Amino acid sequence: MAKITTAVLQKMKQQGDKISMLTAYDASFAKLFAEQGVEVLLIGDSLGMVLQGHSDTLPVTINDIAYHTRAVRAGAPDAFVIADMPFMSYGTLEQALQSVVPLMQAGANMVKLEGGDFLLPTVKALTERGVPVCGHLGLTPQSVHIFGGYKVQGKTDAAADAMVAQAKALQDAGAQLLVLECIPKTLAKRITDALTIPVIGIGAGNVTDGQVLVMHDLLGISSGYIPKFSKNYLAQTGEIRSAIAAYVSEVKSQAFPTDQHSF
Repeated sequence: MAKITTAVLQKMKQQGDKISMLTAYDASFAKLFAEQGVEVLLIGDSLGMVLQGHSDTLPVTINDIAYHTRAVRAGAPDAFVIADMPFMSYGTLEQALQSVVPLMQAGANMVKLEGGDFLLPTVKALTERGVPVCGHLGLTPQSVHIFGGYKVQGKTDAAADAMVAQAKALQDAGAQLLVLECIPKTLAKRITDALTIPVIGIGAGNVTDGQVLVMHDLLGISSGYIPKFSKNYLAQTGEIRSAIAAYVSEVKSQAFPTDQHSF
């Protein structure tokens, strides 16, 4: 794999080449994913659930994310690596500026923050200081207690219009990537078309510039609840490398996600 940068991802959007992203938490899987053509690896705070066994992402710390970021970078030196900023690690601008240091030093190319308008000064400040930012709108798991569970967002006209405005504002503040989670496919298309930066979907239909899944869901080894938007590629292929290759191929061809994986 050639080295993946923000410029490469931007060019992929412009050319209509779909971007594949997976969560990764260790060197071995990171290497395997990169070898199968996955461009972007996300050290998700999902590790709180799939690695640590918590019921949500809230207990995850910066040190947890930094540890796994270092491992992923070692396994995939040329992949584009995004590190999640965990719960309340960016509650204030000062906190955010301190929190990004161990993540970038561990090898992240970019950090991901959940939320809209309140984040704009933070996104601007991080970008001005050389820290690339990925936004995250829709179902933001760190706000699960506000939402009252893992529910589809942006279903009303007013909520949809507000999310489009937030997406544009994040881009204007300097965000270079955006993740949309659990929103109607029609809204995902509106946002993807409205932005010049790449938009990655999870439970947002096949109309975004790329897709992301939690690796444990893709391999069918998550304990408990498997989201509607996930697909068990290991059951389909019977072998891990083939499962990853099938995922990348279906993302590129827009065969995944289908309407049954969308809202």
